[in-house]
Amino acid sequence: MTESILRRAAALVLILVLAGMAAPSWATEARLSAPGAGQALKRALKDASLSLAAARRAEASAQEILAAARADYGRLVGVLYDRGRFGPVIHIRLDGREAADLAPLALSGRPARLEITVDPGPAFTLGRAEIGPLAPRTELPEGFAPGRPAQTGVIRQAAAAGVAGWRSAGHAKARIGAQDLSADHRRQRLDARLRLAPGPAVTFGRLRIEGESAVRPERLRAIAGLPEGARFTPEALERSADRLRRTGAFRSVRLSEAETLGPGDNMDVVLTVTDSRPRRLGLGAELSSLEGMTLTGFWLHRNLLGGAERLRFDGAIEGIGAGAGDGVDYRLSTRLERPAITGPDTGGYLTAELETLDEPDFREESVSLGAGLTHVFSRLLSGEAGLTLRHSAVRDDLGRRDMTHLLVPAALTWDRRDDQLNPGEGFFLQAGAMPLLALGGAAENGFRLTGDARIYQGLGERTVLAARLQFGAITGATTAGVPPDLLFFSGGGGTVRGQPYQSLAVDLGGGNRVGGRAFAALSAEARLALSGPIGVVAFADAGYVAADIDGPGDWHSGAGLGVRYNTGFGPIRLDVAAPTGGGTGDGVQLYIGIGQAF
Repeated sequence: MTESILRRAAALVLILVLAGMAAPSWATEARLSAPGAGQALKRALKDASLSLAAARRAEASAQEILAAARADYGRLVGVLYDRGRFGPVIHIRLDGREAADLAPLALSGRPARLEITVDPGPAFTLGRAEIGPLAPRTELPEGFAPGRPAQTGVIRQAAAAGVAGWRSAGHAKARIGAQDLSADHRRQRLDARLRLAPGPAVTFGRLRIEGESAVRPERLRAIAGLPEGARFTPEALERSADRLRRTGAFRSVRLSEAETLGPGDNMDVVLTVTDSRPRRLGLGAELSSLEGMTLTGFWLHRNLLGGAERLRFDGAIEGIGAGAGDGVDYRLSTRLERPAITGPDTGGYLTAELETLDEPDFREESVSLGAGLTHVFSRLLSGEAGLTLRHSAVRDDLGRRDMTHLLVPAALTWDRRDDQLNPGEGFFLQAGAMPLLALGGAAENGFRLTGDARIYQGLGERTVLAARLQFGAITGATTAGVPPDLLFFSGGGGTVRGQPYQSLAVDLGGGNRVGGRAFAALSAEARLALSGPIGVVAFADAGYVAADIDGPGDWHSGAGLGVRYNTGFGPIRLDVAAPTGGGTGDGVQLYIGIGQAF
């Protein structure tokens, strides 16, 4: 009997303890009411309130809550002014007392109740909306016009657009000279008059370098390419900063305009950079149930000779544990890049590569040396062209042969993706053209053309539709006169998921196969973000390979589902796919990697 009573008493104590945890003594009841305001305005007021946030924090003291409440008057008025409400009435009460009337130490303990009441008042409209003088081609916001809602945010946008217009016209010191904002509460109208002071037309002066950097000053100036003596434009200033950032040698780049103008209204620009760590090491891995594991690594030096030269070594081992008939591939390459060799937007590079490919349909050992130029046309468009001397030793179903080519690779890239690893909007276009000039052995003259087009369209906040088209063609040379890894195969993670790696090729009969000289691949994905970092993907791929451009070819296809885990720097990818067409594979394939499939 006594034991039963003790058990019941212990249970009662536990219930009381849990109840105390569920309703802690520090809890402050907090609410905001705004009669007559829409949901969007109420949400904006709640998001702006510091006292509501402080009341939810267990560690917030009475003085912190009071200080936040006193600051909220100005913050909430700012939200209302931004939405054209210029006659608001705001009350913020702590345990029934107005926060504005309380002394900083008036509260002896944490308040039990916080009440914010907002009467937003009537919505004002713009009466006069005047700004000038304006530079040619200045575009003002559409909302800055008589009769439109009188939002202070729109007025600020109009002021910024007016100043930006003069700066784009070369007047670097343009500013707001005077402003007159007057509210007529009887008519619920706001008059806005802004006067611009353009200042003189300005030319670029010298680039002054401040602070320490391991990159030599003359190289900093060459890379930045500031057009000294030319008319000032904000775009030219931003291009100089972009050129420095593209090198990867700097953790931060800051270009600031001198406060005062020099003789002839020229303006110096001050450059301050913070160097990145000069060396970097990276490792990666990707797994496919049939293609096996791929291990990659690189070592990078960002400032090899003090001129922001970039030296990178890459290594890869592919096909570890791959299926029958597919061996292990090895690749070691290096690339040395130097920016601004014939102008700030043109760089140069040297390359070298050793490669052994043990693929299901061929074995190739190759060595290549190359040099070329890169050019950045704009933030979105870039290109490169070069010369590469390449020797290949080949063994495939056409026999053994050696071939030496002089390759002339050239490519253009137009990249408008919003994120390279996890794009949600935009597109990516890349076109490559490469003449093949025969220098010896079984090599033949030819021409190789490739293309890669990707497009991304967001539907709401959670869904992204993505599509990709790849194509390739070789003309002029026969199959035997081209290195096998420049021919085209289909199947695997980069082309058709669900089909075995390089399973689609040109059938020579008798079990013999070679790569094709015509290729196309189509991919489509629907990506849906779930709660938190988790997302799911449904996809379908198809591939085509033919012996020649105008000859018959074969198709195959695959489809599947995937899961994405967004790490912040790129999603971890898990795809499961199976064949849906063609006779090149069966069973289920598994793919694991980092970043979206395309």
